[in-house]
Amino acid sequence: MRKADVKVPVTLGVMSRCPDALLCEAVFDKVVAKVGDKIELSLSFIGTLNDTDKDFGVSCMHGPDECAGNVQELCAVMYLPQQQWWSFLQCQNFNGRNKIGTPETALSCAEVAKFSWEESGVGDCAGSSGDGKGEEGVELLKESVQTSRLLGIAKSCTVMINAEKVCVHDGTWKECDNGHTPEDFIRQINDEYDDLNRHLH
Repeated sequence: MRKADVKVPVTLGVMSRCPDALLCEAVFDKVVAKVGDKIELSLSFIGTLNDTDKDFGVSCMHGPDECAGNVQELCAVMYLPQQQWWSFLQCQNFNGRNKIGTPETALSCAEVAKFSWEESGVGDCAGSSGDGKGEEGVELLKESVQTSRLLGIAKSCTVMINAEKVCVHDGTWKECDNGHTPEDFIRQINDEYDDLNRHLH
């Protein structure tokens, strides 16, 4: 019996209402469609810890609704299978960035992604009303902001494949030595996947 294959860790350093993040996540939608089963996808959010913010303890560049959107997405990542939370995120984005983080968008996108806001754990985590102010979700956001800082993720969107920063979209694509099309990311993921799993077989 062969060991389970090692998946390639892929992290997107983002802010939920950032135009660069939406563009990046649209590119990655094509990547997930092709190599979703080979990756362990995660989101790392950019913000600033701020003790005076009573709702989130974090300042988000595009305002409190972005903090709420970040929380909703982190809770979805925590409680749902990858394909399902990714559908939720794409639905949020599809509604337009000025709707991301609102309870209406979160609850309607839960329906689109076919999970129960109440029963999945996402609602408990993010706030049952969909406001993104659930205690667990807010803690996840603080941790995520600290992780981004430790990883050196300062720009949304930063793409990391197997802990290496491979590309940044900040107004335009930058620092993308190996390209920035879906095909480029798919190739890099396949190469990493083969490397990680070579010794297993």
